[in-house]
Amino acid sequence: MVDLFTIENLLSLVMLVLLQAVLGFDNLLYISLESKHAPKEKQAYVRAIGVGGAIFLRIALLFILIKLIKSFQEPFVKYHSEYFSTEMNVHSLIVLFGGVVILYTAIKEITHMFSLDIEGHKEAKPKSIASIIFWIIIMNLIFSFDSILSAMALTDNVIIMTLAIIISGGLMIWLSGTVSEFLSKNRLYEVLGLFVLLIVGIMLITEGGHLAHIEIIGNHITPMSKTTFYFILGIMILIDIVQGRYQKKINKENSIKS
Repeated sequence: MVDLFTIENLLSLVMLVLLQAVLGFDNLLYISLESKHAPKEKQAYVRAIGVGGAIFLRIALLFILIKLIKSFQEPFVKYHSEYFSTEMNVHSLIVLFGGVVILYTAIKEITHMFSLDIEGHKEAKPKSIASIIFWIIIMNLIFSFDSILSAMALTDNVIIMTLAIIISGGLMIWLSGTVSEFLSKNRLYEVLGLFVLLIVGIMLITEGGHLAHIEIIGNHITPMSKTTFYFILGIMILIDIVQGRYQKKINKENSIKS
């Protein structure tokens, strides 16, 4: 029987949990924003069931990828012309699909903000609990693709990878509640979150295009790196903080004058 509690395995487990946490930030944001469509009293339940169901499917995906990794990377569509060419595989198709869905979700939510009435109480079209849970599970699986592939590159111990998925899933359920509560109390940060989600969608589409070897008029699509994503995220947060403080200063000066 393999000893799971060796220093090497424990270090691998810690590294995998940290990897899941770093790569799962955008997933966490999506879960928090999507769950707000549910009634207030059902939001924690929706997050727990959605992420819990995704944990089981992630573990299943892990075993599928181990057995069929070559099939996922093998192109099933090949097309080449002067203006457009691609060699699309299952992996690239899933990532492209996820990017399109997230981009659509972000644009739809941002557009909804402009349709609010004067008092800001117009509600978005309600979604069913089942629909919200379904999309949380689907997007969780799409986001998990890269983290599982990265995990497979770090270790070949299936039990360690499974434990990392379970631990990171539990952390995600806990942290999604904290993020959702923060966004509900600080509504202006919800705008920031939606634009971050917009960038995530673009990042996934470029990554999917790169994986599919898409070339448009001889120009190959290059993926947006995680470094670029976090740099943009940092700049957006900094702008939001500076703008918020400047707005408070203006409001204070206006109240003094009046």
